Order: sequence, then structure tokens, then C-alpha cells
Amino acid sequence: MPSLDRRRFLRDAAATTAMVSAGGLATGVATPAQAAPSAAASTPTARRKGAVSFRWWGTAGWRVDIGDRTVLVDPFLSRIDTGLFTGPFRTDTPLTVRTDVIDPRVDRATTVLVTHTHWDHFMDVPYIAKRTGARVFGTLTAYHLGLAYGLPSTQLSAVKGGEVLDFGDHSVEVVGSLHSRNPSYSVAFPGVRVSPPPQPATIADLPEGDTLGYLLRVDGGPSVYFTGASDVAERNLTGLAPDVAMVAMQNATTTGDYLPRLLAGLDYPKVVVPVHYDNFETALQNPPPVAPTDRTRLNEMIAAVRRISPRSRVLVPEYETAYHF
Repeated sequence: MPSLDRRRFLRDAAATTAMVSAGGLATGVATPAQAAPSAAASTPTARRKGAVSFRWWGTAGWRVDIGDRTVLVDPFLSRIDTGLFTGPFRTDTPLTVRTDVIDPRVDRATTVLVTHTHWDHFMDVPYIAKRTGARVFGTLTAYHLGLAYGLPSTQLSAVKGGEVLDFGDHSVEVVGSLHSRNPSYSVAFPGVRVSPPPQPATIADLPEGDTLGYLLRVDGGPSVYFTGASDVAERNLTGLAPDVAMVAMQNATTTGDYLPRLLAGLDYPKVVVPVHYDNFETALQNPPPVAPTDRTRLNEMIAAVRRISPRSRVLVPEYETAYHF
């Protein structure tokens, strides 16, 4: 693995304009933006068979296809109604996994990356892991919740930040992060699980459980940073310098200087993709539904990114569209 300084040098040596194509895996509409490969990376690995695609599944969820492997990040497809967007918010909402929605979309998965264990990030993960056999990476809370759902320990990997996981044609670096604060300076459903609890029944049974970020580096392809919540421990970002950042939209101003600290910590990525801006309790259909107040926040976020990092391209994604960076 190259050194931090070399990663930054290679990222900065790439083309300064990020060209992003959207469409099917084999469209080849545009040349993806990528860091210049080192000599050691000039020969593709035997496992790599096709282009790398990124599909947004709403909230902070992503499907990433890398050759014959599929990485999922916070896959939440059930999109159950808790009253969060219409009121009143029902903390006793049952955890109802929508297999009819999940099964057509999740034909395979090799890895699931969990940023934190709130229901809109974690509740579908145990079912997906059982269906596909994917290995689940997350906090110790995610590990114990996985056991509570009956997943074998051999399918669960607890991580805390700092780990660099090598999968051959791609790697994942785990980054310690923070969850966003609401207007009362609090986190919804705070807490951790230090042992397996009873199987969760309602959304309140899934606490935040600490928060992580993930940097995915693809051999001969892009480096992409995934956030799951809108706060940042910027000192943990030193040297990551991703090409692309999937950035959760801030829902309150109680976290100070969120975007300036995040973008500076990531060395001003070429492409910034807002996520967690949609109404994730409606059907997964384009255009993504956005609550009126969130539309204002999204517009303010786009304007702020352009002001803070004028060389960054802002890409507002649509559901299930294949993006190539």
C-alpha cells in the first residue's frame, strides 16, 4: 500500500476535471476520473472483470460493483414509515424488513460496510447478510446486533477505525467518525451494545452504536470516502485525499463548521456527492423525494461546497443510477 504522501501526490497528479458518467455498467459514455496508477498497479488483477459502478440506494446506502464483487454501504431498502417526515415520530415502529423490495436489488454481496446502527442504516443488513453470505464490517455494536439476529460470528467483523482491509482488487480503510447532533445537541437513540441483546423489535432497539467512515480504494480506479452521518473527526482524515466523497447532508446547525472541516480534512475532493438528503420513508423512485425544509438545506449545502471547494464538482445523485468516477 503506498504511503499517505504518495496517495495525495497521485490524487493531485490526476486530471483536474472529474468526468462522471451515469448509466449502465457497459455504457462507456465518458472516461472515469481516476488517480494515476503506480507501476505496481499497472497490471489489473485477475479478479477484475468490468467497470466499477456506484449506485445510490437512498439515505447513505450504496451498491458498489467492482468486477465480480459487490460492496454494500448502509443498505437500507425497506424504507419503513416511522412518521419522521409526516409526524408524529413513532419510536416504537416495528422493524419490518421488506423482502419484496430487497430481493430484486440484492442478487449478490461480498461485503457490507455499516457506518452506524440506526434503523435507516442497519435494519436490512442482517437479512441481506443471511441471503448473500456477505461479511459485515461495523462497530462492536454492529457485531453484537448481528449476533442477536442469528448471524454467525464468522460472518461478522468488528472494526473501530485505523484498519486497512485488503481485498485484492480493492481495499477499505476504516475511519473513526462521529454522528450528527440534532437541534438539542443530542444524538437520537444513543448508546452501544457490549454484548448480544435480545433480537431488536422496534427502531428504538437499534442505537447509534458509534459511527465510522470508510475509504474505498479501487486498483486502477477511484478512491471514494463514504459518510453515514453529518459530523466529522477531521484529524482522522489526514492523508486520505479521496477522489470522491459521499457526504451526508447536515440537518441542524449544532455541529459547527461541518462542511469546512470535512472538505479540508479530505483535501477538497474532485467530486462531492450529497447523500442522506431524501425522504427515505417513501418508495425508491426517481426523482428522489425531498421534504421542503430538506430541499432548502440541500441547496444551501450545494452552495456551501461550491464556495468552500470551488474546484470540486457537486453531483446530486438519483436512485439506482450507475455512476462511474
